[in-house]
Amino acid sequence: MSQQFVIAPETIIQAYTLGIFPMATSKDSENIQFFQPDIRGVLPIRPPHIPKRLQRLLRKQPFEIHWNQNFPAVIDGCAAPRSGTQDTWINPQIRMLYISLHMLGFAHSVEVYEEGQLVGGLYGVAIGGAFFGESMFSRVSNASKIALCHLMARLRYGNFKLLDAQFVNDHLIQFGIESIDKDDFQKQLEHAINSKASLGLDIPESIILQSLWQDNNVTS
Repeated sequence: MSQQFVIAPETIIQAYTLGIFPMATSKDSENIQFFQPDIRGVLPIRPPHIPKRLQRLLRKQPFEIHWNQNFPAVIDGCAAPRSGTQDTWINPQIRMLYISLHMLGFAHSVEVYEEGQLVGGLYGVAIGGAFFGESMFSRVSNASKIALCHLMARLRYGNFKLLDAQFVNDHLIQFGIESIDKDDFQKQLEHAINSKASLGLDIPESIILQSLWQDNNVTS
């Protein structure tokens, strides 16, 4: 029987501050690997880039949005099989590690509900003025996109400096994702994690969005 190496949550936090993040190679893998891509995907938040179609949908408020009400359910949604693939990088060790980070106050979930049911969401890690997006899922159309919009709006409101998406993918192009090299990312990261910021989770989503529209702090 192979011996499993246990990684402490504090090790993960230290890795994030150095621009390194953990992943498993598959849901069945017993190991966790660490990555530091040469090219990093970063989403703009000052101002956030939200497509006009999603801006209209946000104004209609078709979903109920909550933070951190059911973090394990969000990570399980992200780990579930998706269209076109049955595998995931979230193995049991990753799951428990991020639940530990959530309990320590570092990992957060944005949850999208429809008629009382969790239909989408995302999770990530906040350190200083940096937010590291990890994964998202959607069970109905646009649910994960709405979660991302609410995340970007709250990060802007709370004076965050960096939203790390790790990799560039087609899904995030509509949100203005930018490719930057490792050196530029490290400079932005150092500035962000040493900046004072707050998610302000006591502030209602309606106030966050109202600020977004009133100040015209959004591009499309």
